[in-house]
Amino acid sequence: MGLFSFKSKEDKLLDQIFNLKFTGKQLGRTAAKCEKEEKALKAKVKTAIEKGNIEGAKIYATDSIRKKNEQLNMMKLASRLDGVVSRLETQAKMNMVNKNMAGIVKNLEKSLDDLNLEQVAANMEKFERQFEDLDVQTEFVDQAMSNTTAHTTPPEQVARLMQEIADEHDLEFSAALPEAGKAAAEAEAAAADEEKADELESRMAALRQRS
Repeated sequence: MGLFSFKSKEDKLLDQIFNLKFTGKQLGRTAAKCEKEEKALKAKVKTAIEKGNIEGAKIYATDSIRKKNEQLNMMKLASRLDGVVSRLETQAKMNMVNKNMAGIVKNLEKSLDDLNLEQVAANMEKFERQFEDLDVQTEFVDQAMSNTTAHTTPPEQVARLMQEIADEHDLEFSAALPEAGKAAAEAEAAAADEEKADELESRMAALRQRS
């Protein structure tokens, strides 16, 4: 081996996947820190309400929601990053698939020449399975990367958080809350998205077991 070693494209791709996975773990730690700060701010909301400091409670509630949104953004960014990693891993597997395809095509051509219908069917099944696996992986990645929304801190969200904390600790406080119908519709849409994500996750788990 010479003084300088050069990595192949496959090795460089594996290095990129490793680095992105490491970054994803860092985002997870940052999200955990935001969650801890959010809980501390909620405690300050409680204390402020107890003292009758409603303006102070509003400030702490706003900061708590901001930390919650930061946590969600970090988690979604980590999810999108995981999607990129999945796509890169798919590419790495594609390199393997291409090599496998070459062997399958060769066997298929031989089977056709020999008119061995049973062997032709077996090779065609291998073809279909290769593309089915890639379809599942692509759909999973697209779903992960499309689930992003912008977060703000509307006044009704601040009021709702303050009311929840007050109710939790039996404190006297009254705040205007959002319409129940709207909240129910949002919950229903979120449940539908979660159900679709769970279905894709199950298909990916089945795919990993077959790998």
